[in-house]
Amino acid sequence: MKKFLWLLLFALIVLVIVYIPASMPEYNPPRDYIDLEEEILEAFILAKDSSTIQLPEGHFLFSQSLSLDGKKHLTIKGMGMDKTILSFKGQQQGAEGIKITNSENIILEDFAIEDAAGDNLKISDTDTLTIRRIRSAWTGKVSTENGAYGIYPVLSTQVLIENCEAIGSSDAGIYVGQSQHVIIRNNKAFYNVAGIESENSSHVEIYNNQAYENTSGLLIFNLPGLTVFGNDVKAYNNKVYNNNLKNFGVKGSIVSAVPKGTGVIIMATQNVDFYQNTIKNHKTSNLSVVSYVLFAADQDPEASSLSAAAEAQGIRGINSNFEQDKAYNAYPGNIYIHDNTFYNNRALPTLSNDFGKLWFFKNGASIPDIAYDGILPKGTKLQDPELKICIQNNGDASFAYLDAEHDFEAFSNDLKPFDCSIK
Repeated sequence: MKKFLWLLLFALIVLVIVYIPASMPEYNPPRDYIDLEEEILEAFILAKDSSTIQLPEGHFLFSQSLSLDGKKHLTIKGMGMDKTILSFKGQQQGAEGIKITNSENIILEDFAIEDAAGDNLKISDTDTLTIRRIRSAWTGKVSTENGAYGIYPVLSTQVLIENCEAIGSSDAGIYVGQSQHVIIRNNKAFYNVAGIESENSSHVEIYNNQAYENTSGLLIFNLPGLTVFGNDVKAYNNKVYNNNLKNFGVKGSIVSAVPKGTGVIIMATQNVDFYQNTIKNHKTSNLSVVSYVLFAADQDPEASSLSAAAEAQGIRGINSNFEQDKAYNAYPGNIYIHDNTFYNNRALPTLSNDFGKLWFFKNGASIPDIAYDGILPKGTKLQDPELKICIQNNGDASFAYLDAEHDFEAFSNDLKPFDCSIK
């Protein structure tokens, strides 16, 4: 009788978890728009090197992108992220809100960008870039129709992003791609699919940020099919918590495969130092270290294909043929996870993804703080020098070694093989 009651209780819990739909959050600040489009557009068109575009206080509506190309020593400055609002709601021309290309020594500070058709702020091929006290947001209910990237520097060097906010991106709120010498600090990211993402970037420091109420808080990724690959990432003193939002990423995008309830994912990246972070309250796992193989395995080609519009926007898809890229290393290595604080107030894992189901059947229905897929390149073995995963001094953090390559045959909670350090 007792066994029957326990089974009945378990079935009811499953029904509650799976079938009660989660409501999506909304961001609805009051707006009172002023028409200064021609004046601000003219300021961008006529901007000279070594000058400042001073944006006035107010809420301004634009029908087209604001763009700059080939500028040097230029500052774009507002009166504060709560006072100067550039809105692209109903945009008719261009995809980005603000687009800057091929420039040097650019500073953007103290304003907000909202509701661009594509990315709110995209900056490419720029050397020495400061993005400070910028809020990027999509208003209304969080939706797949929102633009992909909130703050998006790509193919740039000497990048600083600080004291910014990113809200409502259908891919990543703060996304640094294929860039060198990057600092991401003192930012907030919420209501995004991915809060903060470092993709194919090197010499990156991510610290003192808060990522919460996203699908996943922090992603450190290396993806195939690109000309630049990343390594040497430090992430420390970040708070990553309550990232359990339903995934609303564009169908076929890499982030659409990220399970909700994932605090941090380190994927296919080498030389990552992850320390003194607080990671807590996630339905799938607090932190996962995985290979690209895990993302690309068993993908339905139809489900994983991106639309032409999404590809044109620069959204990354899942590449099941990644092995054709001979320069790409699909496996994480030299990952040092140490001196972090892990905590979880979630009693049971989600059943909305395969990881949650795995924890039910292999991990005693317990959510691991740290999970490692254990997938290795052919001809190598666990903890070879270039593949080391070291986990130390994380309090009583729980651990799961998946052995995903062998259908979880050697699934284990034994942390001893990974009790090592990386200098």
